[in-house]
Amino acid sequence: MFMQPTIEKLYAMKLNGMADLLRQQIDDPTTSQLSFEERFSLLVDHHWTWRENKALSRRLRNAKLRSDACLEDIDWRHPRGLDRALVRQLATSDWVRQHHHLLITGPTDPVTLCPSWLRY
Repeated sequence: MFMQPTIEKLYAMKLNGMADLLRQQIDDPTTSQLSFEERFSLLVDHHWTWRENKALSRRLRNAKLRSDACLEDIDWRHPRGLDRALVRQLATSDWVRQHHHLLITGPTDPVTLCPSWLRY
């Protein structure tokens, strides 16, 4: 069965994530062991993740941040007065769901981040 027209239609409908995974599934002989529902579920999940990642990348690009800081890069050995429990709690984003505000004052450079100034 020729899948190229189907893949081209997926790209035309802007379902690039599905098209990419379908192409991978065609090349992978182990996917033939999966049921239709399982393969379809994989296609939808992959496309959903692809779309979410693309939107996140666009938002980060539009934010024009100067550095790519993340919580995993915090050096806990440096004596900056970091409260590990507070940082972990803030990372869960419960404060957003509870409609609380967060104010960070002082330097926010990943190297000099000091949550002792953090109040919420």
